[in-house]
Amino acid sequence: MSTLKVGTIQDTSAGNSSTPAQINSGRAKAWVKWNGTGTLAVNASFNVSGVTDIGTGYYKINFDNDFADTSYTALFQGDTAVTPGTGHALPFIADYDGSSGDTMATGYTSVIWHQWNNGGTRVDSAESSGVFFR
Repeated sequence: MSTLKVGTIQDTSAGNSSTPAQINSGRAKAWVKWNGTGTLAVNASFNVSGVTDIGTGYYKINFDNDFADTSYTALFQGDTAVTPGTGHALPFIADYDGSSGDTMATGYTSVIWHQWNNGGTRVDSAESSGVFFR
């Protein structure tokens, strides 16, 4: 068996490239899983420099690399720490200065994420995750 060792794999038009680390981590542009109860702890991530606990049920996901264009989608999941199944996740996109928007924009470096229970109160989440695809 042969082994091919390369630093970057590129298509024939030179328009798309991937590193072995990107391929190994999956094709998502960024993903993160964290525990938001007590002292926030990131369990695993890719292209995420960290998650900031802004307040109860209120998190900011910070990216290592800015998004290159507006063709992204964000998916989130989470559950409330107190009573599983009684809450839902509401992603809220924010840019450099924290101003809101409803689409991912070029140069965005973070996403604001809210966790609510069914009663409309923000709650911390023991199991939260977000993934970003293009």
